[in-house]
Amino acid sequence: MATFSVGIALAASLPAAADNDWPTPIKALEQQGFTIHGEFDAPDGLGYAASMRGQAVAAYMTTDGEHAIVGTLIDAQGRDVSTQRLEQLVNGPRNAELWQQMADHHWVRDGDVDAPRVIYTFSDPNCPYCRKFWEDAQPWVESGKVQIRHLMVGILKADSPEKAAALLSADNPGDAIAEHFRSGALPDSAGSDQSEQWVSENTQMMRDGQLYATPVTFYQDDDGEVRKVMGAPTPDKLRRVMGSDAP
Repeated sequence: MATFSVGIALAASLPAAADNDWPTPIKALEQQGFTIHGEFDAPDGLGYAASMRGQAVAAYMTTDGEHAIVGTLIDAQGRDVSTQRLEQLVNGPRNAELWQQMADHHWVRDGDVDAPRVIYTFSDPNCPYCRKFWEDAQPWVESGKVQIRHLMVGILKADSPEKAAALLSADNPGDAIAEHFRSGALPDSAGSDQSEQWVSENTQMMRDGQLYATPVTFYQDDDGEVRKVMGAPTPDKLRRVMGSDAP
């Protein structure tokens, strides 16, 4: 799974951009490719919620106002002081917007149409972690508690779009996707112009959302907030995604 990691670094003051009122070091981060989403109170000053390639990060101004530190600020209990604010300022609004977009794109349901819990996941036919997520989720799907809506994309290999389009062109795409993740089988027929377009649109939505790995899965927590999990969830994360212990 490809991810972007940020260590602790110092951003020197660069020439100020004219488009906003961020302090000069924060504008310097914008010039380096970061998106700044807002500010929050932090020990000894202000923190800034930012993102790069879909990864939420925090930047902290030094007291002299001349430098910014990008990284993780830990309190005496070992907790990241930015976690909640990054979720509110960066991930929350972006995830909610994507949730609405995914509902309007082409997805294939795995599970009962009346299953109360809805999960969206971007799946590539060549992704072994997508297969693992499908396998791990089956107890909840088969119990009727969860429906997973697969948005098929083509990002991992040259033949990923072709395979995804073929699966979407099958007589029963849901069964075809399940059989593919179960055994690796693909439909005998190739994709159609329509299914190729669906794959292209799903893939573009993923890129527009700065999502660079599969699977990436979205669910709503008990408070209705949209959450995101990158990669095949660990057992603890899987229970949170599914909303309960395994049936």
